[in-house]
Amino acid sequence: MQTDKLEHIFTLQAAFDDALQQTRDLSHITREQWIQRETLAMLSELAELIDEVNFKWWKNPKPINEDAVKGELVDLLHFLVSMCLKMGMTAHELHALYTQKNRENFDRQRGDTIKDPEGYKA
Repeated sequence: MQTDKLEHIFTLQAAFDDALQQTRDLSHITREQWIQRETLAMLSELAELIDEVNFKWWKNPKPINEDAVKGELVDLLHFLVSMCLKMGMTAHELHALYTQKNRENFDRQRGDTIKDPEGYKA
């Protein structure tokens, strides 16, 4: 039987988070503090990602290291899934909320939104 890939990612991240809390004695950190720290960690990973894709227009571009870019994307996913787990979100719920938001984004691009139809319509 093949395991759902997103469920597998959530399971692996939960195991890592549990091991990290035990190894580093982080049980005193509140959920709010975890979210704050993981948000900061994601900002750091985003900075590393942007460094990989030549955003500095004042410098000569270097060849893009695709493996490094992919590694930074994976790092971001680690922190995102960890925050989902801290909020009690399952892989199923993340998928459901993502698909709902994706539909909303398509609707907005067609101008099919009550919120601001002229602001989104192409």
